[in-house]
Order: sequence, then structure tokens, then C-alpha cells
Amino acid sequence: MNSRPFEQTPLLELDLLKTVVAIADTGNFSAAAESVFRTPSAVSMQVKRLEEMVGKPLFTRDSRSVALTAEGNLLLEHGRRLLALNREMMSRFVEPEIQGVVRLGAPDDVAERQLPGMLQRFAATHCCVNLDVVVDSSSNLRSKLKKRQLDLCLYATTPQAAERDQTEVVLCEPLVWAGARNGVAWENHPVPISVWEEGCSWRSNAIESLEAEGRPYRIAFMSAHISGQRAAMLADLAIAPIPLSSCGGGIIRLDGEHGLPALNDYVLALEITANPSEAISAAAEHLRASLQLSSN
Repeated sequence: MNSRPFEQTPLLELDLLKTVVAIADTGNFSAAAESVFRTPSAVSMQVKRLEEMVGKPLFTRDSRSVALTAEGNLLLEHGRRLLALNREMMSRFVEPEIQGVVRLGAPDDVAERQLPGMLQRFAATHCCVNLDVVVDSSSNLRSKLKKRQLDLCLYATTPQAAERDQTEVVLCEPLVWAGARNGVAWENHPVPISVWEEGCSWRSNAIESLEAEGRPYRIAFMSAHISGQRAAMLADLAIAPIPLSSCGGGIIRLDGEHGLPALNDYVLALEITANPSEAISAAAEHLRASLQLSSN
């Protein structure tokens, strides 16, 4: 009687799962390749190898984006668990060089756009450092830092204020007027704007530029959160000053052809408490590197 030899279930390599997670998080092969320190062609080969192992396609691709298939989502879910278990297991054997708790403050737009990826990468490389995050206005964050309620904070400011205060600038990009695609709010007289309360650098930048050109305006919408600003713009209730990278998804930049005055650059600064611990210094260095990478 012939017997078929027992076939063992193949083992998935953690490096392959790490690549799948990177593609899912970044949305394309090129960015994923940078995050796992491989070439795009090497990442493509890893995906091909995985698809051959599981016998099903994991991604659907077009010229602009990559999306997970149902099987890809299943692999991603379990892959995240396996990678987390691996980190937890190794942390029990490898004595961590840096430990501690870091209290980080960040404004709302940074928390929405850049912070998730930065926190995820930091957790992967510093398993024994706990980051406690506070999201608040820039003025409140600086106040909390002075009271030693935070260890470091990112905050929005202007180029002039950054130079005056000799603060550390970690990101600089254009602040632009933005509104709904095909919207008409910018044509109104006075022009309706969406800003936050006194002390917000975006607000002062916008109002000073309008007043300098004698352009009548009214504050039609107030929100401390960029999601609220976006809602006002999408509804065509107002235009708003936002960082250029926040445009998209139905919100467009309104350039000089719309008769709106130019705005100063958006500056993101980093402030650190005196005598920082190793953990705080490591978190600060990670923020610098991540923001520099995102601006390139």
C-alpha cells in the first residue's frame, strides 16, 4: 500500500510579513521598500514569493496605488500579531538599552497626518519606551511643557517667531488658502474664513495677510481640529489657511488667481524639556528623522 508522505505546512518568514505590513501602511511598493531598507524590485519579489506560498493574490495594483485583497487583509491581520509577538518575545531576552515613559505633545494636524506612522515606527524600534501623547493647541502644549507636564512637544509657529525664539524647526512647508473643489466661498464679500481662536499661528497669518491687503473677511467657522476645518471647506461654507500637504480629497489650493493674499510658511517646531532622559532624547531624534523623511 502506497502512503503519501506527510506534508508540513510551510512557515512564513517574519521578513515577508514585515514587508506586507509596510506596503499596507504606506500604500505603495516604493515607500514600503524605503521603510524596510530594500529595493522596490526586492519587495516585489518578496510579494511574489508570498503569493506563491499561499496560492492566492495578496494585492491588486494599478499605476497609482496598491490595495489588499481579502486574502491580503487576512494575512495582514495575522502578520501584525506575529510581528508584535516576536517583538514581545525578543524583549524578554534582549536587555533594552533605553527604557522609560515619554510624554509627547502634538497639535491636531500633526496627530492626524504624521503621528500614527511615527509612533508605530518608534514602538517597533524602542519596545521598552512608552509614549503618552497629548493632542492640544500649540499654545497649550508649550504651556504644559513649561509646567513640566510634557517632556517634549511639536508646535506650529511662524518663520519669524521661530527665528526670534531661536527654536528648533523640524518641518517647513507652505501654508495656503484652501477651499472646496469648484467651490465659490472665496468669491463672497466679505470672504468667509475658518480659523481657530487667538494664539493660533494659522489664524494670525491669515488675518494679517487679509488686513494688509484690505480684503474684508468674516470668521464663519471655528474649529480647533483640522477635521472641522475640512468639513467647513467641503461644505463650501468657508475657506481656510492649512498646510499644503493637507489639501486633497475634494479640497484644493486657492492660489493667487483667486485674489487671495500670500501666506507665510507653516513651521513645525520641536521643544524639549531641560535635562532630557535617554528615552526623551531618543523620541526627539526619531521625530526629527521622521519629519525630515516626510518632507522629502
